Amino acid sequence: MLVDGVIVMQLHKLEEGHHHGSIGDPRVPVGNGVALWFEAASFDEAVERIKEPGAAGGQGQGVEIVTDVHLNPNAGHREIWLRDPDGYLVVLAEADAS
Repeated sequence: MLVDGVIVMQLHKLEEGHHHGSIGDPRVPVGNGVALWFEAASFDEAVERIKEPGAAGGQGQGVEIVTDVHLNPNAGHREIWLRDPDGYLVVLAEADAS
């Protein structure tokens, strides 16, 4: 994934060795121990899309809401925690208002 031309995240298929060998253990469930955090400038709109039945990338497409919208007391912003169809924990956070 690129942001302003800079790589911020890179995912590899578990079964691919590439030039460095396998980076995961195929005996461990996919997504085990991984949480991906994203900040959304339009948090409320993103939550609406997530909750819309049948929406691309929403609950109707295999997305499970793990923890619904709540205030993270440590960060001071709202978040929603999801599990994607591959089993990864994805946290969508409200953009910092400052």
